[in-house]
Amino acid sequence: MPTISPLCLIRNQDVDDTAPTLAELRASARTEADAVMARVEKLATADGPLAMVDVERELRDLVFAFARAVTVVFLALREQHVMATYAPGERVEAWGRSFRRAPAIARNLTTMFGVVRYWRTYMREIVDGERAGFHPLDVALGLTAERFTWNVLSLSAWMATKLSFAEARATLARFLPSVPSTEVIEKAVLGLGRFAESWFKERPPPDNDGDVLIIMADGKGIPTALEEELRRRRGKRRRQKPERSARHRGRRRRRRHPKKPRPLKGDKSKHAKCATMIVMYTLRREGRRLVGPINKWVYASFAPKEHAFQMALLEANKRGFTATSGKTIQIVSDGDKDLAFYGAKYFPTAEHTIDFWHVVEYLWEAGRGLFDDGSKALRAWVKGLEGDLFEGRVDKILDEMTQQLALIPKTGPGNKGRRERVSDAIAYIGKRREHIDYGRLRRRDMEISTGPVEGAIKHIIGRRQDHGGMRWIPERAEAVLKLRCIEVMGDWDDFVRDTHDKMHRGSALLRQRFRLQQDDAQPLPNLAEAA
Repeated sequence: MPTISPLCLIRNQDVDDTAPTLAELRASARTEADAVMARVEKLATADGPLAMVDVERELRDLVFAFARAVTVVFLALREQHVMATYAPGERVEAWGRSFRRAPAIARNLTTMFGVVRYWRTYMREIVDGERAGFHPLDVALGLTAERFTWNVLSLSAWMATKLSFAEARATLARFLPSVPSTEVIEKAVLGLGRFAESWFKERPPPDNDGDVLIIMADGKGIPTALEEELRRRRGKRRRQKPERSARHRGRRRRRRHPKKPRPLKGDKSKHAKCATMIVMYTLRREGRRLVGPINKWVYASFAPKEHAFQMALLEANKRGFTATSGKTIQIVSDGDKDLAFYGAKYFPTAEHTIDFWHVVEYLWEAGRGLFDDGSKALRAWVKGLEGDLFEGRVDKILDEMTQQLALIPKTGPGNKGRRERVSDAIAYIGKRREHIDYGRLRRRDMEISTGPVEGAIKHIIGRRQDHGGMRWIPERAEAVLKLRCIEVMGDWDDFVRDTHDKMHRGSALLRQRFRLQQDDAQPLPNLAEAA
């Protein structure tokens, strides 16, 4: 339950809700401070065993109570300071408009130290026959329309980028006296997610960038909700008598929602929506080596793949790697045709490389058409070709596989499949030989694999959004994904502060509190937004 300081009580019928004087608030803060010192002295001189674990917990509650009392004193002093800028009297003229001072109104506010209660003046205005107005203190301090401070909401959203909404709330409850509900945390994530896309576009370029730009691209799907599941979630629930135990509640739920038909072979129960991940960084030339990575940038979106490359182009241009700059740009992907197409479209001067281990997988497939799966001969054959591939001897690999293909009879049990495996590997490597010259790339100390982007996908998308039982709505998953990218890059504090300042400036102009929480997610970005 929320812990509330004296003189900061929640409104109820038994509490006098008149604003306390500043002297009373200061006295309350001194009382809380004296209580801390008195308890410290009593604990220090206590007889018998005393564990530090108990001391810490007890002092934490007392320190939080003192912090709440001091916060209320600050709000009262700030209220006096803000209202001193308005002319005295019941009626006030400001900004060419007429306002009437209303009595101070109390409000509960959840801070990092717990729930406090403070009083602030309301300025009422008559506009076209409708009443309107604002609280000068709330606008001046940048307080949100929610009953939570910005720090509480942003910290909750940050935690939700790492854990599920329920786990985020449970974790915060171990450290803060009062925490938002899971619904509030989710709405705060959606609110911050509205500003994530613009942050990527407006983010200033890094200093001391490298000489070679590396762009890696890959994709991953997350489980999404079917329309039937969404209708069940959003449908009106029938009121029923509560069951006496969780076992019986579970039985009733299972009767109401029967099992889905058993999936057939090849059916996909995940119903995945694929996100495109871009990892960008630079390398600096030091002699014969390229050192890095430097200034890593990650971006992911469930929008069409082309959108991710548009955002990558914006970031590359900001860093000075334009099409006319003459600087080296390398794109590394897993051989996906769409990624190769958009890479060539938006970075025509870039050098495209296919992931080394993706090509090795084709060697293994070809080897399984020649040798028994799991045999030592298969392993030795693949490892030999892998060494040739690593040194850039592509023609030797193609000759070896062509010779082996000729030894497989065209007829006979299983021979058709064996020949197809070897033929597919020959065709794949032969068409992409200019993108898999790993010997030349190694001599230049360039990248030959997509390890960084695959690691980013596992860490950013997989660890948060691809778990059993999860069913995402793509637009809502987009907000979590973008915020997680910002957090991984180390930009969270700058992003949150920039978002707060933007909303605060807007609220000051409109003279009203801003609201961070949003019920609805932003639509997925379209191609025109990044172009």
